[in-house]
Amino acid sequence: MTEPPRLDMTHLPDLAATTGRVGPVRTRMPVYVDLLPPCNNACPAGENIQEWLRLVKAERDEDAWRELTRNNPFPAIHGRVCYHPCETACNRLELDGSVSIHSVERYLGDLAIEKGWTFRRTRTATGRRVLVIGAGPSGLSAAYQLAMLGHDVEIRDASPEPGGMMRYGIPEYRLPRDVLDAEVARIVALGVRIVTDHRVTDLLVEQAEGHFDAVFVAIGAHLSKRIDIPTRDASRIVDAVSFLRDVASGERPVIGRKVAVYGGGNTAMDAARVARRLGAEESIVVYRRTVEQMPAHASEREEALAEGVQMNWLRTIASLDSSDMTVEIMELDDEGRAVGTGRFETLQADTVILALGQETDSDFLKAIPGMRFDHDVLQVDSRTLMTDVPGIFAGGDAVPSERTVTVGVGHGKRAARTIDAWLDSRPLRELPKHELADFDKLNLWYFGDNRRSSQPELDPANRVTAFDEIHGGLDVTQAHVEASRCLSCGNCFECDGCLGSCPEDAIIKLGKGFRYRFDYEKCTGCATCFEQCPVHAIEMIPEPR
Repeated sequence: MTEPPRLDMTHLPDLAATTGRVGPVRTRMPVYVDLLPPCNNACPAGENIQEWLRLVKAERDEDAWRELTRNNPFPAIHGRVCYHPCETACNRLELDGSVSIHSVERYLGDLAIEKGWTFRRTRTATGRRVLVIGAGPSGLSAAYQLAMLGHDVEIRDASPEPGGMMRYGIPEYRLPRDVLDAEVARIVALGVRIVTDHRVTDLLVEQAEGHFDAVFVAIGAHLSKRIDIPTRDASRIVDAVSFLRDVASGERPVIGRKVAVYGGGNTAMDAARVARRLGAEESIVVYRRTVEQMPAHASEREEALAEGVQMNWLRTIASLDSSDMTVEIMELDDEGRAVGTGRFETLQADTVILALGQETDSDFLKAIPGMRFDHDVLQVDSRTLMTDVPGIFAGGDAVPSERTVTVGVGHGKRAARTIDAWLDSRPLRELPKHELADFDKLNLWYFGDNRRSSQPELDPANRVTAFDEIHGGLDVTQAHVEASRCLSCGNCFECDGCLGSCPEDAIIKLGKGFRYRFDYEKCTGCATCFEQCPVHAIEMIPEPR
């Protein structure tokens, strides 16, 4: 029997005209690129996260800390209180869990405190003086950056101690005060002067009398929004900011056995959890919308639930009477808004804590001609953070933004750099961002399974008996292993894949830390190097004509 002819699936190329993978004339060529890692892109403080993770992986911990603190002077603080949007953006989330960036950052911050590492000023004194109003995260960040740039900086703050909401709003079980004090002291050691218990009432007079060349306004949102609740005993109602501030100052207010917290943000979660630690047997959060609409971060809500805080969704307080609290049951309309139903229920509460948002105490600025406001918030140039009054800048809670520690630190850094440029009468230089190295650009075959490290934490039943820190840190081995999980998205990490895959020996290794270069005399444009690169550090571009 005659066998059927075999079909040859390989077609011979027309070597004179082909535009396929390889031809007589190269039509494309590889180039090395550096793309923007998603973690760096998502960081409000502008940290070069990928670079300091690389240094930790290489066991160069002090170098990593110095790289990190070029942009953020508070790694031990941020490793505890930042809501780490970098981890939400991390490409490794699609594999086996995002890199635990915040825990490695905390490791570096705690190590620096233990080892006594200090900042090194690299610029000589400029003779320029800058006044900072507010010793919170934004003001301290700006003062640090300005001092590193050689300027003489003084901070004036109305509170007894520096730190702003880091000290008076974030409970100790999230941020121990010795950690806060250590990282603030490092800034003071640079020569920054902090004047506490000093409320500024006339900014222009203080600027003139102190011979300050520029001002950065970084007042926090320390005033609670109030609403009128019909009640026979107004003493049973306290605002969350004052409540947290009193506890942070060492007081232990009497709140009774049953506490209701009205609101759904992070401050509400903190107030409810602090109430449990002060002895409240029942701590109930009353929120007028649904859990999906709650502004509190999911981690805050989940930890509150684990500690026995109860959540009452779609409820709004109507009145207080004796020890009872009447709440109206809400429902969502067709547009997703919470509306009353006319149905009511009764809950018991010895104390009601209002956590309905905060405002800045910005009235002292409204007498300055030219200042623009939207209610309590200063209007600034979004690029430079300068107000309409030349030489007066603002950031953090004082301007339109998300009110977090990390955003405030980022504003402080940006304001310092624009103030420095303004004082020198030079244009602000901004470098364009590289293309984002998103998940689809990576070749994940290279990376094996490596599960995320877990931080130790106190048992929920034991947390509410004291204000001890809930989460522990990573040890040195865990921190280095966790840093090694970084995929180095968009940036060459010298894996030698391109070197080994090139069929023409057209790639030259330049030595550790110097990467590679292409020998275009040998390169045929076959793209093998591009196709195997795990992190998309190579791109193919058209051959120049």
